[in-house]
Amino acid sequence: MKIRHLTLTLVCAAVLAGLAVAPAMAQSTTTSGTSTTSTSTNQESTRLSTEFTSFAGSDTNSQALVTGLRNGTAITLTDTTAGTTTTTTTTTTFTPATGKLGYGNVKIALSLAEASLAQADITDPTATELEAALNGGTLVLADGTSVDLKGVLALRAAGEGWGQIANSMGFKLGDVMRSPKAAGSASASAHAHANVSVDKVVFGRSHMTDHPSATDHPGKLDFAGKPDFAGKPTLPDRPQVPDRPQIPDRPQIPDHPTRAGRPGG
Repeated sequence: MKIRHLTLTLVCAAVLAGLAVAPAMAQSTTTSGTSTTSTSTNQESTRLSTEFTSFAGSDTNSQALVTGLRNGTAITLTDTTAGTTTTTTTTTTFTPATGKLGYGNVKIALSLAEASLAQADITDPTATELEAALNGGTLVLADGTSVDLKGVLALRAAGEGWGQIANSMGFKLGDVMRSPKAAGSASASAHAHANVSVDKVVFGRSHMTDHPSATDHPGKLDFAGKPDFAGKPTLPDRPQVPDRPQIPDRPQIPDHPTRAGRPGG
């Protein structure tokens, strides 16, 4: 009897020990899974940031682009211009035209943006030029001409697929993904300007010019100053048609005399 009691005690102790270990194992497994996912995400973000550092101008700008596109949040880019005595730093902040993007879509968007700028012979873009390539804008060149960038994110937000966007720019998506700068440079001769120099970037404006007013054209009649037609000479009244002569009354026919009774009547 004592042996059976001892056996039951040992079995109960073993069961309780197992139950105590199970939550700890489950917690360890969950923590390990979360850690693996976080590590994988950080590695992908770092890989993309490194890949586009040259295009973005700095590692900080590249990280801002990848993070902002991935999360659909505001992107702040910094430009540093070194002068003879001072260094000027400017910042540009914009929000992606699309929402959150997966890392694969982030890579495609940045690749197409890089190719579109290389197509315009811009291989070292400023922050505003990067914004125009992504969200759309017009590059006004120093020679007075302009380059219209539709914006890869704006086109994507409008419902176009990546392949459609690439084709509309004259690219094959596969070529762009292999080498964005090479793909853009290959078609630059048909689109770019020699020794391109961007004077300014215009955002959010219609590319149709405003209609000039009439006063902008000296040879054109300004209807606002047209003569007052109230001063024209008054036409004479039309002569009145005389009344038709009154036709006289027809003479009355005299009454027939009353016949007398017949003789012998």
